[in-house]
Amino acid sequence: EGGSRRSSWGLLVTAGVGGTLVALYAVATPFVTPALRKVCLPFVPATAAQIQNVLKMLEHRSGSLVDIGSGDGRVVIAAAKKGFQAVGYELNPWLVWYSRYRAWRDGVHQNTKFYISDLWKVSFSHYRNVVVFGVPQMMPQLEKKLEEELECNARIIACRFPFPCWIPDHTTGEGIDTVWAYDLKHSRGCETKNLEIAPKTES
Repeated sequence: EGGSRRSSWGLLVTAGVGGTLVALYAVATPFVTPALRKVCLPFVPATAAQIQNVLKMLEHRSGSLVDIGSGDGRVVIAAAKKGFQAVGYELNPWLVWYSRYRAWRDGVHQNTKFYISDLWKVSFSHYRNVVVFGVPQMMPQLEKKLEEELECNARIIACRFPFPCWIPDHTTGEGIDTVWAYDLKHSRGCETKNLEIAPKTES
């Protein structure tokens, strides 16, 4: 009988440890997986100063907004509070679910959307305002992708790291809180030109 009890306790302990490991794996995998990708995009929460600098770059802007790699949703939520229809794309499902909860808690869930998606598989062509918290390894490829997809009236706001080729139209903040804003019409050189030729006047 004693051996049977010890065997039962052993099975319970084994099951408990196994269940704990499975739970930890399920929670940790979405955070570890990005580090195993070719371009690592880890989750680092935006600081209050970074968010304020992003909002400063959005002054007098309108239209839709997307945050690429939206993390816990704080940039999307802050933009929604300023009247933007804001969308976040994030690969980590736990962060997406938490972002949706935060948006609901802050009363802006009707103006926000969060999607679980790989940024390289999404087209950003219909957004006028793009916010990026990237890493140096991804910026050249992302610069090319955005230039191909966005309209000339788009503004791209880069946080922490600038784009390698574009020259920023506006810069604010210091250190890790620095934010660079790029108006695509200048970066692409597609300013609207007046093609009308004035008629000649006869003397």
